[in-house]
Amino acid sequence: MMAIPNSKQELLEAITTTYAKLTQELARVPPALARDPVLEGQVAGTRMSVCDLLAYLVGWNELVLHWHAQLRDGKRIEDIAFPAEGFTWNALGKLAQRFYADYAELGMDDLLQRLEQAKNRLLALVDAHDDAQLYGQPWYTHYTMGRMIQFNTSSPYANARTRLRAWLKTL
Repeated sequence: MMAIPNSKQELLEAITTTYAKLTQELARVPPALARDPVLEGQVAGTRMSVCDLLAYLVGWNELVLHWHAQLRDGKRIEDIAFPAEGFTWNALGKLAQRFYADYAELGMDDLLQRLEQAKNRLLALVDAHDDAQLYGQPWYTHYTMGRMIQFNTSSPYANARTRLRAWLKTL
């Protein structure tokens, strides 16, 4: 397991490394099974497909980009709805299900492309900030900007890879 990033360079490496490892596992998924509910869901007692897992990752990556777009557009951090409009931190399963629904029409290839685009935009976002901006002060409640980005990129990439590896071993 990778140490929690504490600098811009460590965060860029964590995102890049965990994403690369995740895509290696995703490349092993038989396309015919991409929409089958073969994985344990984000909500206890539910099942999800590999495409749902990708939708979850895309959803969180794009949500982080949305938070930063709102800041760029002049919104104060106190006025941004975290985690998302209409959702609370203690009901993230409902947000996961919204992500599944939001991307239900996309096939695995489109989801992979969308995830890569979001990941690349997040790397550019991180690259546009220095260590002080990323880790020098609280950004949202007591979390730094870097930690909030990591929570929604490298951490879920690693979690997704673990889920995929476990399932792929059963094939």
